[in-house]
Amino acid sequence: MKAEKNKVVSLTYELIVDGVLADKADENRPLEYLHGNGMLLPKFESEVEGLEPGEEFAFTLTPEEGYGVFDESRLIDLPKEAFMIDGKVREDLLVVGKMIPMMSDAGQVVNGIVYEVTDEKVTMDFNHPMAGKTLNFTGKVVDVREASEKELKKGHPCKHHGDGDCCHKGDGDGECCHGKEE
Repeated sequence: MKAEKNKVVSLTYELIVDGVLADKADENRPLEYLHGNGMLLPKFESEVEGLEPGEEFAFTLTPEEGYGVFDESRLIDLPKEAFMIDGKVREDLLVVGKMIPMMSDAGQVVNGIVYEVTDEKVTMDFNHPMAGKTLNFTGKVVDVREASEKELKKGHPCKHHGDGDCCHKGDGDGECCHGKEE
């Protein structure tokens, strides 16, 4: 069976960025996703499209094909007081490179990375951590299977955790994605 829209694809991969291993999924914990449903970068999915179990892949994504180019406008200066808790600035949080969850004006949690710290302000980077990076992937398709109706409806594969519990326990319908009763 080939990797194509609405199939559940399991694969292993290594992601090399700037000559360093940035992420990986191995045979013990492969990446499993519903192909063609926007779970992964579109160019990544197009590179895997049509592959069958056992087939290997190797491709490079430019920043534009990956997480975009680095956008200077996403560097935001905040007063140091914004990091005050109980009347004290949390200096331990203000380390260049540290990711800090923050609240947007719309009330959403967004991750920012401390970019620069001065006596008066903290510059936070709200670009994706891989923005501006060239992504080098190698890997292998481990499995391709039909998605269940429930997986198609939910838009992602069901994962069972070694104990047989379905990831959707508590959905309220008492059913696993694969139609097995819990």
